Amino acid sequence: MSFDRLLEAIAEKQAPVVVGLDPALSYIPEFIRKEVYARLGETLEAAAEAVWIYNRGLIDALYDVIPAVKPQYAYYEQFGWQGMRTLAQTIGYAKSKGLFVIGDGKRNDIGSTMEAYANAHLGTIQVGTQVHTAFDVDALTVNAYLGTDGVEPVLKACAARDKGIFVLCKTSNPSAGELQDVPATDGRPVYAVLGDLCERWGSGQIGRYGYSAVGAVVGATYPQQLEELRARMKATVFLVPGYGAQGGKASDIALAFDENGCGAIVNSSRAVLCAWQKSGGPEEDYAAAARAEAQRMIAEIRSFIPKITLRI
Repeated sequence: MSFDRLLEAIAEKQAPVVVGLDPALSYIPEFIRKEVYARLGETLEAAAEAVWIYNRGLIDALYDVIPAVKPQYAYYEQFGWQGMRTLAQTIGYAKSKGLFVIGDGKRNDIGSTMEAYANAHLGTIQVGTQVHTAFDVDALTVNAYLGTDGVEPVLKACAARDKGIFVLCKTSNPSAGELQDVPATDGRPVYAVLGDLCERWGSGQIGRYGYSAVGAVVGATYPQQLEELRARMKATVFLVPGYGAQGGKASDIALAFDENGCGAIVNSSRAVLCAWQKSGGPEEDYAAAARAEAQRMIAEIRSFIPKITLRI
């Protein structure tokens, strides 16, 4: 089971943290940008190359202290096909270092279109007599607005290829409540309906630690709902955004974990990627600054949760 591997990596490193590889050009040190612009001009090719160099340095500095990375696809798509090539390179390099890769694509559609998304990110595609993988992440974020029709194709890919999904449930953004807090016809808020659906969708793919292949995105910025959903969703791994720059506190994030310090992974993007801008050190040390910030974050979160222990 895909999330068994993630939970095992979290427990081994005692680090319930995923670093979001969301590299805006302004995050990349000038010495990298200047070198690639000199070689390739101020082009999309150069931008994608700068991101690739930057990501590789980050992964080299982080792979032994964190269990996972989460590239956000928009940061790569903005650079065209060259950026998507960098996305594929980043995924492959992170996996070669033993990291669990969460593709943050928030894909959503029905029928053959969602099946194509599943093939691209979690499954395989046949070309003539040959079977290929495209991006081949370990898990994918999914928007379930279209209901079960938009989730079943990725569930099939999860079962066939040992993958997982994280369904948007209670997101961390300020306007999330405009839709997610609205009561459904039975009185449950929409985020609770989604939570119950996650439990149902995952019921056929339960791993050895009691968690399914269907995870949920539940933001740190709404601690009351985070606590409510943890009590409601016993078999669902939480991907928790909103820590740090968005205002989520480690004390609130503790509500995402079960009594064994398990069942959740907390995302940090900007704070880690831009740590070099606040460190006061030379920009060439950007990767070391990212490592130090990741270690600080891990220590802070661990101070609020039990030792992470896997129970069969």
